[in-house]
Amino acid sequence: MDITTIVLLIIGLVLLVAGAELLVRGASRLAASVGISPLVIGLTIVAYGTSSPELAVSVQSAFAGQADIAVGNVVGSNIFNVLFILGVSSLVAPLFVSQQLVRFDVPIMIGVSFLTHLLGYDGRISRLDGFLLFISGVVYTIFLIYQSRKEKNTAVQEEYAKEYGNYGSSAWLVNLGLILGGLVLLIIGSRWLVNGAIAIAQVIGVSQLIIGLTIVAAGTSLPEVATSVVASIRGERDIAVGNVVGSNIFNILAVLGLASIFSPDGITVSASALRFDIPVMIATAIACLPIFFTGNVISRWEGVLFLGYYVAYTTYLILYSTQHDGLPIFSLVFQAFIIPITLITLIIVTLRHIRANRTST
Repeated sequence: MDITTIVLLIIGLVLLVAGAELLVRGASRLAASVGISPLVIGLTIVAYGTSSPELAVSVQSAFAGQADIAVGNVVGSNIFNVLFILGVSSLVAPLFVSQQLVRFDVPIMIGVSFLTHLLGYDGRISRLDGFLLFISGVVYTIFLIYQSRKEKNTAVQEEYAKEYGNYGSSAWLVNLGLILGGLVLLIIGSRWLVNGAIAIAQVIGVSQLIIGLTIVAAGTSLPEVATSVVASIRGERDIAVGNVVGSNIFNILAVLGLASIFSPDGITVSASALRFDIPVMIATAIACLPIFFTGNVISRWEGVLFLGYYVAYTTYLILYSTQHDGLPIFSLVFQAFIIPITLITLIIVTLRHIRANRTST
């Protein structure tokens, strides 16, 4: 393997993370200056900014005709966001989950996950499907911002003024400069990352879907990791959780939507993605609901559960891609023991929570 390929891939990842950091910083300041709430900033500005690497990579892959990387990047990132990022963040500190997330945003995340499977069931997400997804993302974003502006978050504006000073034309220029600089780095980084990932897949004989689900998905999700963990450490838990939920919604509606629009014939969805990876994405979205509403806190043991599932999922992908002899045994143990035990645990926890609420009322 050419060492230049690996170097370009690593540099591409660095540029993606740096670009996302600049984009998030500039966009967050702009949002805070006009009084958008921390939860909505996490669900929209921060989530969309940290998902900009996924957008850049998937659109670039669609242009290059690499549909498996485009789809694998979105699906893999959504799985990574829930299982790994929420898992790690909750280990740092238990995460408080707002009622808005439980009642509105998480159900939307589950709904658009099912929609992905439905639209791709015929083996292709067409340009028309892409327009449907993208317009839905625009409507969702406008609704969130409208609701937040109705609340008139003057406290957010006062906090912004205390930290950054009065908001004038110079601040506009600085923040717009950060956003534009971040976009430039994202475009360059995504191109190098996609080219490097394709070359590595060809050399080691692993499918582009697997590369998209693992290396590319984890790499483009690094901004979400940094943002949620740092937000958890700082106690900004609305941003930590909102970032993950908002990123997952954005990945499907905007990233997959735009990639389908820009691809000449839409995006092909492989049979293996429909059979296994997209259902796993749907399952992780559904798993959030009982965990989120039981006490409105993601506890450390639930974080360990998420991380354990991510390790198991990644192990399965590696065994499957290499056709390892241990794959049948691993699949049997996972399906016959781990999944049932987890479901029983979640059901018991949920029933206890419902019973406790009835007793208290």
